[in-house]
Amino acid sequence: MKLSLRKEVPVVGTYDVVVCGGGPAGFIAAIAAAREGARTALVEQYGFLGGAATNSLVTPLSVFTYNGEKVIGGIPWEFLERLEKMGGGLIEKPLGNVAFDPELYKLCCQRMVLEAGVDLYLHSWLSGCQTGQGRISHVFIDNKNGTEALAGKVMIDATGDADLSHLAGVPMLPPGRPLQPASTYFVLAGVDTESPLIAEAMHHNKQGVNCHCLPIREELMRRAKELGIPDFGGPWFCTLLHPGVVAVNMTRTQTDACDNRDYTAAECRLREDVYKMADILRENFPEFRNSYVSMVAPQAGVRETRRIQGVHVITGEDYVNGVRYPDSVSRGAHPIDIHSSAGATQSVTFLKQAAYVPYRALVANGFPNLLVAGRCISADLQAFASLRVQASCMGMGQAAGVAAAQAVRGETEVNVLQLDTKMLASRLREIGACL
Repeated sequence: MKLSLRKEVPVVGTYDVVVCGGGPAGFIAAIAAAREGARTALVEQYGFLGGAATNSLVTPLSVFTYNGEKVIGGIPWEFLERLEKMGGGLIEKPLGNVAFDPELYKLCCQRMVLEAGVDLYLHSWLSGCQTGQGRISHVFIDNKNGTEALAGKVMIDATGDADLSHLAGVPMLPPGRPLQPASTYFVLAGVDTESPLIAEAMHHNKQGVNCHCLPIREELMRRAKELGIPDFGGPWFCTLLHPGVVAVNMTRTQTDACDNRDYTAAECRLREDVYKMADILRENFPEFRNSYVSMVAPQAGVRETRRIQGVHVITGEDYVNGVRYPDSVSRGAHPIDIHSSAGATQSVTFLKQAAYVPYRALVANGFPNLLVAGRCISADLQAFASLRVQASCMGMGQAAGVAAAQAVRGETEVNVLQLDTKMLASRLREIGACL
């Protein structure tokens, strides 16, 4: 059975740039576009910004420096420095992974976005779009005011799941089979963070090393059947900058986060597994004897869903070989990290040098006013398995925001497919991007 629904939707804002998604790609894109002079709106479904860092507690942010050189600079690096000055960030050296306090992260995001003059639409769910000949004229959002519309000359999809692109009809690349698993992070308080084992494990500062806590992993693997341990990864522990408190990444389950019923069931499984894992750690490892769950991430961390079919698809081969494109606009340095959908294994390939992201991977043929940034980039499964992390997403967001602002400056109809990428790269370097 199907029902028909018709309603008049008020246009509540008209913008040069509308950014959908307030995660690491989205909030950086919004700041970049606004600072370049574009009237900018940012839409976010939660009541705070930060995306995976704050709604999924994915920590640390990685990787900002590689081989002793900064690879993600400009606005993202400014954000890190401001966060650190607030007491909410720790830039680990030499690798440039960043541990953070999630609440101060939210505040720092909010301040920078509002200082830039961005109009913020929180608690607003992207529910549709108005299109014609591939051009997106409006996005529809739902919130306590009802359904509303925002008009924009350029739209940036920073939803992670390519939600706007999907609604607009952008072709997608074939998904992984199966998709990489989702994980629900949780916070344990009462941990002996002074113990050498935890003190070392919770700092992710070694290049070319998988920073999981190997002694605990080996014991969990050895006693998995005896203890009734569900599928897990790592475990990875990370400081949240407060004594006795660590973020834990070890749950995992197979799911498609773009399928509501499947994702709902996965969230329920993962929440149960959080408490199973917390009990196992407390009962079997002295460092956790007095620990307890102080927080469970509001949303499971999603590693993989949709990726657009862009003008160019970044291949794993080009990525590993550090191919520098004529239209390079950002970089990536995280290992190619593919987690098994079941069991406790992962495949990790460390890069010899930081890789590059071409502008052509942020745009799709036939969609002249749409840019993407973040997890929904046009990349094959290997390159994507590195680019999906937050530092890379911030770099792509910066590129998309500056590109969008440049596209709306002319008097002719906006076409992001015809942007002067040399001019774009020049401006990105001026604001500190590492290209």
